[in-house]
Amino acid sequence: MAKTELAVFGAGCFWCSEATFKMVPGIIKVTPGYAGGNIAEPSYDLVSTGTTGHTEVVELEYDPTKISYQQLLDIFWKIHDPTTFNRQGNDIGPQYRSIILWTNQRQKELAEAAKKEQASHFTMPIVTEIKPLEIFYGAEAEHHNYFEKHPDQAYCKAVIVPKIVKLQKFLDQ
Repeated sequence: MAKTELAVFGAGCFWCSEATFKMVPGIIKVTPGYAGGNIAEPSYDLVSTGTTGHTEVVELEYDPTKISYQQLLDIFWKIHDPTTFNRQGNDIGPQYRSIILWTNQRQKELAEAAKKEQASHFTMPIVTEIKPLEIFYGAEAEHHNYFEKHPDQAYCKAVIVPKIVKLQKFLDQ
């Protein structure tokens, strides 16, 4: 069995991030959840208030022999707008902020370098936070595989499908 690694990103709604990262070869498991807050065992309802300090994130378990952390960062920048503070589209609040939560010094250095490099690709400043991961809390079961369970829901059609199309074009390059 290949040794796997973990990466944790917040790129807005975790339903969107989960659906897009699940498309990526080399990613073994995508788990939606919460990180960065000030209460233990947060719930979707609590995090949705925007008062807990948590961000909706995805924890990626990946095979580094098939995809690198750098490649995951490249995808992260493509699937959301890292220049909008505490929002992604109509999803507004600190729980939707852009964040990279590193698990080791190498990830921190790569994330900081990538943020500097990406700055030239955007007209507005990048507001993505880069912080150490303190603790990850998995989301409730109903939030796992959300897009697969609800592909015809209006939010999924309007928000997730365009992100999937955009990522597929990037992956096909």
